[in-house]
Amino acid sequence: MRRTEYDTSQAAKRLKVPVTAFRWARHTGLVPDPDVPPSRWSRAAVEALDAAAIDAAMPAGPISGSAAADRIADALGAPNVSGLKAFVTAFVVRRFVDRGLLVDLSTNPDGLLLHPGQVAEVCRLKDLADLVAADTPLGPEQAAARLRVRRVDFDHVVRLGWVRSPQSIEVRFGTSRAGAVDVALYTTASVDAVPAEHPEVDWEQLRAVEKGRRSPLASLRPEPAPVAV
Repeated sequence: MRRTEYDTSQAAKRLKVPVTAFRWARHTGLVPDPDVPPSRWSRAAVEALDAAAIDAAMPAGPISGSAAADRIADALGAPNVSGLKAFVTAFVVRRFVDRGLLVDLSTNPDGLLLHPGQVAEVCRLKDLADLVAADTPLGPEQAAARLRVRRVDFDHVVRLGWVRSPQSIEVRFGTSRAGAVDVALYTTASVDAVPAEHPEVDWEQLRAVEKGRRSPLASLRPEPAPVAV
């Protein structure tokens, strides 16, 4: 039975091109929007595509998030060194995807596949260092220290929804997974923005609260989510 419509993987297979190249071609407009709702292409639409052009759009193949992180670190003159804490991590690269600076060509939520040419363009950005600094991950203790508040105060900042974690990491205590916990990570930029976004809080007074005293933020309640119309 002849297939009459194709999803992304099927269309790439029909054209004999890597699925990542097909996704990149879709991003650049080389592959038009699906003509069979909601997200499939008709046989005629697939047969009209230029397979050679799609394949040539990404001749070297995709690179991983960690490889992209290494290239960004190299561009900043601070190479990631194996065995040491990386200057630029895949967390930062994923935030670049969130910003729209990079396109993730993978369907794996835990992985990244990126066009090397687009990574090279990012490496040439004049404000690359500022972007990396803004997207550098902070754990809860680091975030509290950056705000110059106690950890309990920062926990209330999270409870109130004033800062959100885009990603968490698993931290193990010992070698057993039984001792593993998920630790939320926050971007430096989102933490830095909290005081300016909430001038109703006397931040200097909050920073002066002594250890063991109740947090002034404890009595505050999260704002209700807007009702969809």
